[in-house]
Amino acid sequence: MKKIILIGDSIRLGYDKYVKDALFGVAEVYYPNDSARFSQYTLRYLSDWKHDNGWGDDIDLVHWNTGLWDVLEMYGEAPISNPQQYGETIGKIERQIGILFPNAVQIFATNTSVIEEKYGPTRKRHNSTIEQYNRIAVETLSDTGCRINDLYTLTQNAPLEIRNGDPTHFYTPEGTKLIGDRVLSYICGELGIAASEVNLENFVPEKYDKKTIGY
Repeated sequence: MKKIILIGDSIRLGYDKYVKDALFGVAEVYYPNDSARFSQYTLRYLSDWKHDNGWGDDIDLVHWNTGLWDVLEMYGEAPISNPQQYGETIGKIERQIGILFPNAVQIFATNTSVIEEKYGPTRKRHNSTIEQYNRIAVETLSDTGCRINDLYTLTQNAPLEIRNGDPTHFYTPEGTKLIGDRVLSYICGELGIAASEVNLENFVPEKYDKKTIGY
């Protein structure tokens, strides 16, 4: 049975159980109880998550994201992580995943879009900044063999009603399905899991071209 790890911020918390349930009996799906938060936090705790959860070296795929905390602007200041710092940390995370899980395919999910006008005066995120940081991540990972799952474009024009009232998340059944099905599509494509094996009615994995995906 294939073994999969999902690592990411609160966006991941919205789809991790959905993916795990969909692949029950087909693959073992693991994820930390902790949010991956910003990129440096992810880098710091990767090895702890592996140790604390008893994950071995036999993981087949790691799907990960980090960045929405990095682009957060508080009290009018610049984003928590500057662009250069973010790119460098993304590269370190990719390399550390390769060390911790040497047999795993890596898939990086771009950061999802937000509703800018719904943020308050003290905390803000801008889609233009998210796009910039996504490009940095994709460029950093371009020669590593890491696949790119473009969740930004997926959510950019998604109906407002699939969000759950806040500017960031997609914690509705429709939002969970939108993102969860995309993640499943990539996992199935990389690990050769047939649609008929997925525990979802009428599930059809999306088609994609690994050469043209991303930015």
